[in-house]
Amino acid sequence: MKIGTLEMKIARVEGFQVRVRIDGRDVRSDREGMPTWPYEKAARDGWSVARWKQERFVSLYPGFGVEVLDGDGNVIEFGQTLLETVRESYD
Repeated sequence: MKIGTLEMKIARVEGFQVRVRIDGRDVRSDREGMPTWPYEKAARDGWSVARWKQERFVSLYPGFGVEVLDGDGNVIEFGQTLLETVRESYD
């Protein structure tokens, strides 16, 4: 799976945009070889961004980082921000 496809799949399932990173830099969207996103249901609204990153992303994509973006395209800087808050920023 390409990075761009993975980012779109995460957005569809989770209800927010992400940007995949490696060594602090963006990863080209046409980079291939990523495992598919296995989740069909979004993580709970009560999860923090940090919990989502650890439980849903880092465990599947070791060596890669991920930035969660709000509805304006800004990076969520605080890991304790709830996913509910992130999703509401898209309304």
